[in-house]
Amino acid sequence: TFWVNMPDFASSVQSLQLQRGVGTSTNGSAAFGASLNMLTDSYSIQSKGEISNSFGSYNTRKHTVKFSTGLMNDYFEIAGRLSNIASDGYIDRATADMKSYFLQGTYVKGSTLIKALAFGGDQKNYQAWNGVEDLDKIKYNRTYNPSGEYVDDNNVTRYYDNEIDKYQQDHYQLHWNERFDENWSSNLALHYTRGEGYFENYKVEQELANYNIEPGEMPDGSPLLLSDLIRRKWLKNDFWGTTFSLNYKNDKTDFVIGGGANKYEGAHFGNVLWTHSVALPEYNYQYYFDNSVKTDVNLYAKLSYDITNKWLVFGDLQYRNVGYKANGNDTGNVNDSFNFFNPKAGITFKANEHSNLYFSYARAHREPNRNDYEDGSPRPEQLNDFELGYRFASTRTRFNVNGYYMRYKDQLVLTGALNDVGAPIRENSGNSYRLGLEIDAEIKVNEKWTLRPNMTLSTNKNEDFVFERDGVLQDLGNTNIAFSPDIIVGNIVTFAPVSNLQMSLLTKFVSEQYMGNIDSKVSILDAYSVSDFSISYQLKPKSIFKTIVISGLVNNIFDYKYESNGYFYTFDDDDTNPGTIQTIEGAGYYPQAGINFLAGLTLTF
Repeated sequence: TFWVNMPDFASSVQSLQLQRGVGTSTNGSAAFGASLNMLTDSYSIQSKGEISNSFGSYNTRKHTVKFSTGLMNDYFEIAGRLSNIASDGYIDRATADMKSYFLQGTYVKGSTLIKALAFGGDQKNYQAWNGVEDLDKIKYNRTYNPSGEYVDDNNVTRYYDNEIDKYQQDHYQLHWNERFDENWSSNLALHYTRGEGYFENYKVEQELANYNIEPGEMPDGSPLLLSDLIRRKWLKNDFWGTTFSLNYKNDKTDFVIGGGANKYEGAHFGNVLWTHSVALPEYNYQYYFDNSVKTDVNLYAKLSYDITNKWLVFGDLQYRNVGYKANGNDTGNVNDSFNFFNPKAGITFKANEHSNLYFSYARAHREPNRNDYEDGSPRPEQLNDFELGYRFASTRTRFNVNGYYMRYKDQLVLTGALNDVGAPIRENSGNSYRLGLEIDAEIKVNEKWTLRPNMTLSTNKNEDFVFERDGVLQDLGNTNIAFSPDIIVGNIVTFAPVSNLQMSLLTKFVSEQYMGNIDSKVSILDAYSVSDFSISYQLKPKSIFKTIVISGLVNNIFDYKYESNGYFYTFDDDDTNPGTIQTIEGAGYYPQAGINFLAGLTLTF
């Protein structure tokens, strides 16, 4: 999921939960490394409306309008949202223009709840995913963006105006929840998603043969094999299917049986719009076309059972079949099928009303994606996840500690490199593991002060990692998994001096990490710490509006210069010293914005 295709979706979300580790089958068929649960807004009994506007640094602005009719005739509700987000961006030319909508129709009567949803987004953004490889440029010009850069016939450096990523995605869903009696209930969902868009590039000195374009002729009669050109790469896709479940629940037993069936059809194709030096065979010349189809069918059964008032056990069995068919220049001909069996089990001991201890085991598999086939890593991943934790909750304190050991076979780890469209490249790493300890808490010091600290300590290793350096295959032993920092620490301090005023300081620290898997010093991404400050003040006028909320956000309040992400690559050079192969290493970085501001006003009525 690329969230840029669903701008401002959070404005229609009632609650959100992100959980690391293998998720249960009820949360999704392939919850492999984490699961994200989003509950969209519930229906409203009373009619209401909301207008929200925000303005900030880099000419950033966000406008949202929401409404609900309330329950009409006690049974029907229609609710919706329109949003527009735009910004000039921190990075040069990294402009954004994003629009979205959300429309919900609800029917509720007795034990029946039916919801029809239509939501989507359209985004047109100037590309800024290439990062910066020149450290001097980062030092003296942190906003430098190489995307669209070229030199014209007069040897003047210019930037292509339409170096954009433009994509629209529309979702349609129907949800039916039925409660038959106090024990039995069912859920049925139908969904369809349509996506279409492209990104456009000015490419310098491209080999015409790679675009199936006949070479031109130089003044001396020799073939002209290279040319600047403008290309547009398209994606059109359709995704549809169903999910369903039947649930039985009483005081001791919670049993769910369900599954899903989904199909994806995607077309990837590219067009050349213009060349500098040769004539195109035709206008908007198409130089490649790929088709791909993915099917996904899963069935599961999950049982939770209270053995006594203190002991609770659960088991979860899932079968999943994934089928791939593809043909094209990028993937070749693919006709693969995967069958996965994913068992999960756990036990919880309730020590008292405030605390419990739990242990769980889960096995999960994840299929390779289209990019993995292109990059030569088409083996599925397997994960055995062991979790041991303790939870405590009282009136003023909540505390969780969780230890995990995630054992992988053929984990698709990030190599650090990017492909020609800015997407990360992965490779199967053989055997690997992630071992860690997570701690989070919420402490209400008094009626005005609240602390929410969290910390993760981990070690993340590839075992007996093999890499070809200078033409020789080397066993590097155990190496660090790319983009896996050992320490992550965060904290939120909230101060509420009066009931309608709240201020929060959020601080996050991320330790040094490697952007590749060979422990190269070139691939090190430095540690960083950044703090944000937010404030909100709520008014409750006696007429017109129910509430008026004034909000402010100051990101990176200490104006810290840091890079939170980057990339690392290697390539073999046999030109510098003929007869020998030398492995060259390089890295790029994504500089983050210094101190910046956002102020907003929200009116509800």
